[in-house]
Amino acid sequence: MGHNQSKAIAPSIIKQALQVNKKPFPWIKAFRAGLAAALPVMIGLAFGHLQYGLIAGLGGFAYLYVFNIPYAQRAKKIFLVVLGLTLVSYLGTISAPYPLAVAVLMGIIGAVSVFIFGALRIAGPSAIFFILVFALTTGMPINPNEAFLRAGLVFLSGSLSWMIAMIGWIFNPHGPETGVVTRVYLQLAELLDSVGTNSFTATKHRVMEVLNESEETLSAGYIPLRTTDRFNRLYLLNMYANELFITVVENFSNANDMLPKELGESIRMMANSLNKRGNRENKRILQPENMEMQVSQLFTTIYNADAVLNEPISKVKKSIQFDKASLKTIFMGAFDKNSIVLITSVRIGVITAIAAIIAYQFGFIRSYWIPLSCVAVMSGATIVTTFHRAIQRFLGTAIGIAIAGFILSFNPSGFVIVLLILVLTFITELFIVKNYGLAVLFFTPNALLIAESTSQGVFSFSYFAQARFIDIVIGSAIGLLGVYIVGSKSASSRIPHLLSKTLRSQAQFLMVLFSDQGEGFNARKSSERIKMRTNLSNLETLYNTATGELPPNREALDYYWPILFSTKHLGYLLENCSRESNRPILSHEKLAQILFAFETMANAAARNVSAKQIEIPEIEGYPSIQREIQFLQKELGRSRE
Repeated sequence: MGHNQSKAIAPSIIKQALQVNKKPFPWIKAFRAGLAAALPVMIGLAFGHLQYGLIAGLGGFAYLYVFNIPYAQRAKKIFLVVLGLTLVSYLGTISAPYPLAVAVLMGIIGAVSVFIFGALRIAGPSAIFFILVFALTTGMPINPNEAFLRAGLVFLSGSLSWMIAMIGWIFNPHGPETGVVTRVYLQLAELLDSVGTNSFTATKHRVMEVLNESEETLSAGYIPLRTTDRFNRLYLLNMYANELFITVVENFSNANDMLPKELGESIRMMANSLNKRGNRENKRILQPENMEMQVSQLFTTIYNADAVLNEPISKVKKSIQFDKASLKTIFMGAFDKNSIVLITSVRIGVITAIAAIIAYQFGFIRSYWIPLSCVAVMSGATIVTTFHRAIQRFLGTAIGIAIAGFILSFNPSGFVIVLLILVLTFITELFIVKNYGLAVLFFTPNALLIAESTSQGVFSFSYFAQARFIDIVIGSAIGLLGVYIVGSKSASSRIPHLLSKTLRSQAQFLMVLFSDQGEGFNARKSSERIKMRTNLSNLETLYNTATGELPPNREALDYYWPILFSTKHLGYLLENCSRESNRPILSHEKLAQILFAFETMANAAARNVSAKQIEIPEIEGYPSIQREIQFLQKELGRSRE
């Protein structure tokens, strides 16, 4: 049976690996990436130092870490990436004479990069380009005396990438924040349309996701010393969006009838005006003639939100408050023996170091391509995506080498090299959103072009091509084997423990919210809230990783999905409640009953058994919290057979 199952799985993995998704081409980002890679080489060529230009071009990889995040956050992120690339180019140059040191450093760079990107939940290529720059500098002519020169060149070109990354700030300083708040309102419109239908629960989940994203985006874009009118309006709009969501969840979760269509239309109208950056069409918000009181309450909130778009900001201004967890708190939360971020980073670090030691020990040509391929393959978020990457990298490299052979047969030099780097980087970045294999198709000739150009004619193309192909195969195989042996079931086996931990942290947060904590207590800054947020984040990452295990445990994943959604929704409701100052103080008996229910659920989750049903007392003013705990208890009470 197992043999037949593996035969059935294999074709689907290959088919999935070759799928091209429907994301739009990022034309502007791709062109800027090409510019960031080619400009330093062009400047080096203009001054008669093509070699220095090619070294400087490595700093252009900093632009590949640009994503649609607020410019305040982007400025810090890209600058830190530039510093990181500068450091690894220095380390690569001074460690080049010592293969064992190179192997160990490669593992450390991989582990640290993956841990930082994972803990901070930063989108991007993570460790790949740090290891690539480190590897390329170890492969240059050995000269430790040039360490500061090479690092300086990388820093200068990285700074140029930083400037290119920040160009958009001049024209639309709050573009990313506007985009996410617009999506919040479009999703809210869908939620209002879905009341009384079967799609309500799924839509509610999507709204909660985008509300969390908008909170994080606005928090990242907030500069206390410089708040603009635009940012103030976005903050207030996001506040009203939360209010609308809570009102819908409180009053219409169990509704059988649909809401007036005018509600959804009004929200869409607002979203469209927001996206036009102030060029509002003068249309009145539609309203039906006869309404229930709860529907009328929704329209009142919509009117208030609409006023934010029209009124002078001085009339609607409100103090802005964000509760950012400190870096220490974030990193300590990720530095937990059950944290998938820590497990993944250690795994990648160790396997990368082993791959590098094997490569250098056996004296492969251009040994660094083996651990580099290993890291690229292991950068898949799950076991399945790791297999996808291995297939994509193998096929992409094979065809890419043929493209490189055609290009290098013309012996390009000077300005032609600059143009080729620009075009190949542009196409790589254009296709990376479509399929990793398509990107490798053009990244391979780019890498071979740089390697051939920096070797100063010492080696022939066939030397590089053969080395690259063999190293890709060996590196991918080591990466696949390592991931499969070390992590094939590491995620799903940890869900019960982390779920239990998350439930207990929610119980602790609920207790401080609805008990007397004395004067001056701020629930938003409490350690209980931080602990709950950390556990929820780790639990979601763990579940997403478990979905990509091979073979996936479908029974467990189906069982945990509604539980995960419910814990996230409960966390959102508790977070929202912590913003209120007039929360009720529950009696000792009621609190004890609720805490007993949570402890019963946590115990059941940890031991993988069905939870007993405990009566949940009423929480005055917060019926949705009571309902969510009841729903969560019911889901944990389901049999897993």
